Amino acid sequence: MAATTAPADGQDTEGGGSRLVTLGRVSGAYGVQGWVRVRSDTSPPENIVSYSPWCLVCTTDRSVHEVEVGRPQGKGVVAKLAGCDDRDAAEALIGCEIAVRRDQLPETTAPGEHYWTDLVGLRVETVDGIDLGTIERLFETGSNDVMVVQGERERLIPYIWDEVVREVDLEGGRMRVAWDPDF
Repeated sequence: MAATTAPADGQDTEGGGSRLVTLGRVSGAYGVQGWVRVRSDTSPPENIVSYSPWCLVCTTDRSVHEVEVGRPQGKGVVAKLAGCDDRDAAEALIGCEIAVRRDQLPETTAPGEHYWTDLVGLRVETVDGIDLGTIERLFETGSNDVMVVQGERERLIPYIWDEVVREVDLEGGRMRVAWDPDF
């Protein structure tokens, strides 16, 4: 995948340099010693346990937990969090989003490799300078990642580096694409 190395659908939950990026969600309790089941949006999924601490964002609450240990379990991931010592504590975290500070993520190094969270909000224009709108979100299709660009209408544009996506200027807040504006 060219557009992501950690979050598949990371979202900013705060502004600024220490903004939070959502990497997954607590999906259940595992055992009786406070372990949680995790739905991870990282690639590969078990990478989520390497980002510590986690900020757990619940409907009315926010808490920070160090990841003591984590591992793949079946088709998912499980983790033991500091301060979560029994099943009741683990069950209380079900549904919480797992977020980390953006600066906890490693820098991308390959051309065309960007975190989705950094692309959301960029203005998209054609190589001829025609404004297409703003990237609202991205999603995976199996063959390539797709950007949802909202302008005078919604466009679905594949994130294919060099072929479609020609330039990403994060500082300038702009992306240039080889795309027919009528499509």
